Order: sequence, then structure tokens, then C-alpha cells
Amino acid sequence: MAKGKKTTSFFCQNCGHESPKWMGQCPGCREWNTFVEELVSTASLKKNGGTADGSIRREPAVLSEIEMNEEDRILTGIRELDRVLGGGIVAGSLTLVGGDPGIGKSTLLLQMCRFLAADGHKVLYISGEESLKQIKMRAGRIGTFNDNLLLLCETNLDIIEDTIRKHKPEAVIIDSIQTMYNENVSAAPGSVSQVRESTGVFLQLAKGLGVSVFIVGHVTKEGTVAGPRVLEHMVDTVLYFEGDRHASYRILRGVKNRFGSTNEIGVFEMKEEGLVEVENPSEFMLSGRPKDANGCVVACSVEGTRPLMIEIQALVCHSNFGIPRRQTTGTDFNRVNLLMAVLEKRLGLQMGNCDAYVNIAGGMKITEPAVDLGMVMAIVSSFKNRPIDEKTVVFGEVGLSGEVRAVSMAEKRVQEAKKLGFTTCILPAANLEALKDIKGIKLVGVSGVQDAIGYIR
Repeated sequence: MAKGKKTTSFFCQNCGHESPKWMGQCPGCREWNTFVEELVSTASLKKNGGTADGSIRREPAVLSEIEMNEEDRILTGIRELDRVLGGGIVAGSLTLVGGDPGIGKSTLLLQMCRFLAADGHKVLYISGEESLKQIKMRAGRIGTFNDNLLLLCETNLDIIEDTIRKHKPEAVIIDSIQTMYNENVSAAPGSVSQVRESTGVFLQLAKGLGVSVFIVGHVTKEGTVAGPRVLEHMVDTVLYFEGDRHASYRILRGVKNRFGSTNEIGVFEMKEEGLVEVENPSEFMLSGRPKDANGCVVACSVEGTRPLMIEIQALVCHSNFGIPRRQTTGTDFNRVNLLMAVLEKRLGLQMGNCDAYVNIAGGMKITEPAVDLGMVMAIVSSFKNRPIDEKTVVFGEVGLSGEVRAVSMAEKRVQEAKKLGFTTCILPAANLEALKDIKGIKLVGVSGVQDAIGYIR
């Protein structure tokens, strides 16, 4: 064990905030009673921070003299994963894959290992949660593997580091970071100190050896990576695997990417043989849509660079209670209350004594303001018992004055609606001028919610 002065600090187990003393409420995440005391070894911090004696000192470089070549990327064999990563795996990158337990993180990465190994790349899969036989059983459902995939069941960080340096693989998967144990840190595995120090070691290995490292991290009930949030700042890419594990679909979302665009999504369907890519998510989300039903409308949202058609459902009925009930699934609860207040104030619709339920069909979580107009039309359609034409798609942001404001990437949204066979598109009037060259779909520009409501049958 490395010698050095040991001090104690208090860490928030929810967000990783560090404090020299115990605090009842965390100033970072505002949670109560989340601070725990942990030992911190200064020798370990110096080692991982690169300031120990004998470290290589680098001199400043002139920006104009730095030669930059196009990043060489390794294709994973999974197009949806390549899309979220920005075109493939970058050598020497450190990627964090987060998600609920049982959502399919290990399955996705094992499928990626299978394609990489088949393509001639040497891959090392390190598991601290499963035995070799358990991994073999799961791999048998996915397909056949060749000898380029190496398996290691280990939690000791020193042994893992020696193995990586000895075999020099092109890609390494760590499943999961909460099980890794660094002997230089006097804390239990999964604690803030252990997770942070372990990630620092993998960061050095990735940058020093040019190895692409994927770290699996479990998430808390709030949807954040368990342990310190500092993990998200240390890694190059952060991917979140979302979805209801009782449903068949999964969403892989990129929230940080130093080598590509952020907020990209990949859509998968969980089947017996593993995760299968969904090539047309819009068509997948709209399957089983009811016809001529009031309270249902199709809106277009954009995730990253991909337009996505979603069905918004609303149910508005008179309440039998003194305080009406409002409930949302897949969208912001406060946003729905705001839009209903706009309808009451600007259109005179008396919905103060009505229960309201708004649902994004398919289990998608959408927070983009461009779906405001779709939610407004679905609510009014249910309130008036008037259906909306099933071949109509809507999008637009609604302001507090009832105006419909312009949204970005309107052309992509209209082209996606046209491709799926929609005949009418209700959109902000401010976007209409830039779309005048598009043929084959009727474009209706509206400047306020009053104009949009007039198109409900």
C-alpha cells in the first residue's frame, strides 16, 4: 500500500460533492443526509494526478505548429451505436455507459465486442459482477465469438492494469465501475473515492496506451450515475441507456461527446437474441395508432439530428374532486399546466375543474418545446370531443401570450412527415417562408394557438 498522509473528507453519495465537514443538506444536489466520511490518501491522489516524482514533464506547444489528422474511428458494427458515438470509436477515448440495472447495457457492449472481434480487433471484457460461465451463457444467446475476445473476472485495479498493459487490447469494457477496487484508497468498492480513483486510472490507460475504454455505470433513481457526478467530466463520452425494461424498445442517448454531436439517440428493440436496431424509429413509435380518436395527434420532435414522429395523447374530463388531478407520462408536468393556463386565459376554455392526463405514446421522454403545439391540440381535441385528421402532423413552441414561435430544423421535420405519408403539416408561420420549395405536403402556417385550434374537426 502506498505510503502517504491520510485525511478524511465527506462525500455526497448522490452527486459526489466534497466537503471537509459533515453537512445535513448537500449544497450540490440539495438532498438530505447523503454525506459519508471516507479516507483519502494523498499519495494516491498524487499518483493518479500525475504530479509524483519521475513523471514526464511536457513543454507548451505552439498552436499553429500542431499537426492534426482526421480521427481514425473503429466501426462497432452497430449503426445506431456508431451514430450516437459520432461515427465510431475513437482510439484512446473513455466512454461512460449509464442506465438502470437490467436495461441492457452489458448486452449491448457484448454485442459490440462480438462485431469488433469478428472484424479482427482485440477486445478485453472485464466483469466484476458476473462469472465467466454467466458471461458465456449470455454470449450464447447473442451468437458465436472468435478468439479475439478475452474475458477477465476481476475487481482488483492493479491486476486489471497489469493485464491491460500485458495484452494491449484495442478496446476494453469495464462492467461495472462500481465493483472496481483500488488498494491505494481506503474506502469500500462503489464509494465516491473508489469510483473516482478507478476512473482516473482507466483515463491514464486510455490516453497513454491508446486503448478505447468503455465503463459501465449504474444510475440512481433520479437517473444520474451512481457515485460522483465528476465521472461525467472525466470521460470523453457519456451515453445513457433509457427505457422501461418491461417494454421491448430501448433508447441510447448521447449527452456528452468530445468527438461528435451531442443529444443523438439510437433506438433498439430487445429480443431473445439480444438488442436489434430500429432503422425507422418514427414508424416504430406510431405503430398501433388509433384512427379518428379525439385527444390524439402526431407531433415531430428532433433528437440530435434525427427527426422523430411521436403520438401525443390527452384525456380531459370533468373532475369529481375539489382539486382536479393532472398527470403526465413522458413529458414535463409543469409544462402541461402552463399550456392549460394559456388555453384558459387566451381562448377562454374553462378547464379549471377538469382532470387532465397527457401521455407520450411508446414511453418516450420528450422535453423539447417544439411539441407544445401538439400537446395544446391534443388537450383541446379531448376537451371538445373532436378528432384531429390522422394525416396531420403539428409542431411549434407556444408562448405565454398564446403565440406559436418558430423552431429549429423545420425542414427536416417536414421531410420526415412527408416520407411517412402525412398530407398536412401545421407549423409556425415564421418557419413557412423557408419551406416554400417543399412540394407534396400541405403546409399550414399559424401564428397563434387560436389559428391552430381552428383546424380541429
